[in-house]
Amino acid sequence: MRLTPLNPPRDRRSPFHSQGMLVTSAERFVVVAGQVGVRPDGTIGEDIVAQTTIAMENVAAVLAEAEMGWDSVVSLTIHLTDDSHIRGFTEAAGAFLDPDPAQRPAATLTIHPQLANPALLVQIEATAVG
Repeated sequence: MRLTPLNPPRDRRSPFHSQGMLVTSAERFVVVAGQVGVRPDGTIGEDIVAQTTIAMENVAAVLAEAEMGWDSVVSLTIHLTDDSHIRGFTEAAGAFLDPDPAQRPAATLTIHPQLANPALLVQIEATAVG
């Protein structure tokens, strides 16, 4: 499998994601349901950085079940409950992704007033191919 980031010159470059990803010779496809900042023991992360870190770890755990890693992720959908969380989310999520923004997966960020549990601040969905 080969992943090629798609960043047309006409589009503004994002420091966080690619505009699209071309997947060549995909053999397996994994869709990761929305993962939140809840630890395996059921406790919820204290703030957006903690919840993002936990949610990203939860995504990684699902990917590992398919013997995949972050390098197989072609798309992320991020749901935050407030735009003031963008900076903390970006800081925490960036630790899991390729340091080169041009190599990062396509991503969509949405703001919602509340997730299923009012204590949750972030939910992350992922699509991986490998």
